[in-house]
Amino acid sequence: MDINFFYEDISFRLNQSENTKKWIAAIVEAEDYLITELNYIFCSDTYLHKINLDFLNHDTYTDIITFDNRETEKREIQGEIYISVDRVKENAGIYKKPFEQELHRVIIHGVLHLLGYQDKSEAEKKEMRKKEEACLSLQNLN
Repeated sequence: MDINFFYEDISFRLNQSENTKKWIAAIVEAEDYLITELNYIFCSDTYLHKINLDFLNHDTYTDIITFDNRETEKREIQGEIYISVDRVKENAGIYKKPFEQELHRVIIHGVLHLLGYQDKSEAEKKEMRKKEEACLSLQNLN
């Protein structure tokens, strides 16, 4: 299990990182995938905005950007997931959810993208949200 957590431009640190890694690995394994390398980079709005501009040419703030780094179509996970802690905090307030719950929703959202789930259409968004909720319900089991 090669899951790593990095921090850029923030003082935030993830609580219970080992439990979070086990939870992520269990979700990936349940989908019959293997993690070869998965890096999470927790960062500020400013840091993620620059990545959004530089790599996606989007001049917007976002809570997450996921890069799939696989070189083959094998059922493997190899990627980078950038998460703006600033945006997650703001969204938690907007949606009246605890910060930790919103953070874990975003953490698993990136993994779901790497597993092939999309959220462009309304139907895809609905399926993604359903899958996020199912994954969040499993978190307390680890």
